[in-house]
Amino acid sequence: MTENKPANDSTDKEKTPVPAGEESISKTHHTIRIKGDIIEYSVTTGTIILKEEDFEEGEKQKASIFYIAYTKDEPEANRPITFSFNGGPGSSSVWMHLGLIGPKRVLMTDEGEPVGPPYQLVDNEFSLFDQTDLVFIDPVSTGYSRTVPKEKPDQFHTVKKDIQSVGDFIRVWTTRNQRWASPKFLIGESYGTTRAAGLAGYLHQRHGMYLNGIMFISSILNFITAQFDEGNDLPYILFLPTYTATAWYHHKLSDDRQVDLEKAVAEARDFALNEYTLALMKGNALKGEERQQIIDRLSALTGLSKAYIEGTNLRINIHRFCKELLRDRGLTVGRLDSRYTGFDQDSVGEVHEVDPSYTAILGPYTATMYNYLRSELGYETDLPYEVLTSLYQTWKYEEYQNHYVNTASDLRQGFQYHPGLKVIVCNGYYDLATPLLATEYTFNHIPLPEAQQRNIQMKYYPAGHMMYLHLPSLEKVSEDLHAFIMDPK
Repeated sequence: MTENKPANDSTDKEKTPVPAGEESISKTHHTIRIKGDIIEYSVTTGTIILKEEDFEEGEKQKASIFYIAYTKDEPEANRPITFSFNGGPGSSSVWMHLGLIGPKRVLMTDEGEPVGPPYQLVDNEFSLFDQTDLVFIDPVSTGYSRTVPKEKPDQFHTVKKDIQSVGDFIRVWTTRNQRWASPKFLIGESYGTTRAAGLAGYLHQRHGMYLNGIMFISSILNFITAQFDEGNDLPYILFLPTYTATAWYHHKLSDDRQVDLEKAVAEARDFALNEYTLALMKGNALKGEERQQIIDRLSALTGLSKAYIEGTNLRINIHRFCKELLRDRGLTVGRLDSRYTGFDQDSVGEVHEVDPSYTAILGPYTATMYNYLRSELGYETDLPYEVLTSLYQTWKYEEYQNHYVNTASDLRQGFQYHPGLKVIVCNGYYDLATPLLATEYTFNHIPLPEAQQRNIQMKYYPAGHMMYLHLPSLEKVSEDLHAFIMDPK
């Protein structure tokens, strides 16, 4: 049973509206039982104002960063601290906060379907809090984070400025809370892994803050792996094993391939990296019997008809796949998690209208977050909590003009500064947003010495982008992350 009560410094004054440009804070005390042990802890919910040096005015306020920090009341020496954020770009930190590592989680069915409304939070017996303090960060324009008056939000909506602002927040929080001597970890999900890799370079170089480890949940560092652009055949190759996993889940493969998920995925991986790659490299020169053999194999591994694959010129776009696989049943499959199914206005269109795996979780996570902030954490504001904005549509990639975003190079620099850096990468078999073979490709192409390559662990789960929605996968990923923090080797 979790209990919470306001801390002594959670006063009426803290509940009044905070003037623009000033920091706000609410502090509450709680207890929770994890793995049989009762933990007493404090939660600090509030904002930190980021500033930059102005040679004429001194320090100039730029943005108010919202965060929620969980700290053990009587910590043991050298207790780690983990900084957590999600992706988008444009997502708040709510997903891993209330789904994976925080002391509370949204109640879902074992398979990840919503329970309710009304929706509710329950104690998270799989939380990482028994091993590490936790700080959840909402980047600018997400959650309750905003720019200060007269500052334009879009200045933070670039790859580099986003990395810098989150990195600067981490430095300020660490300094104020006297945690420079603590082991330090990052955990990022989706575009949050893009940010985490960038922070590996930025924190090491700019602030001399060496990280003990980074946890990548559903990773994307090199965007060439996921951009279905004309002339870029790589995504068609790298998405194939996840198409196979999805077809397996929905029983669209032949009986012999339906026996074992991992075996089916392994076959697709081998075909993708060999015959399929060679076939696509030939382009229009691929003809006759050789072309037909590739079509036959793709059909067998995806559950799609040979005529459809011929019509795609042997190149299956992810959004078209989500519409086509279960078209005969009048259903679409999810992009974030292809176990989920939904429906469109009709079954004729080329691509699906909505992602059923996102609509299934948006309501439960939004409602529980709003309720949790006020009722248990004592943080009051009338601002909308921006769970997931459309920033991804206007995000700027100016620093990567004329080439693909690739923060894997920043991660390599992190290893150069701190060769002892450890990394764990968690992948969902049914993740069509950041598919597993694309992640393997990215990490296999980071030029690192053998010793540093051994510092990278790859883990797999029978779930999607947010593998923790699936209760058995939540239990397994929690076990893997606990082992990593305890001994990140």
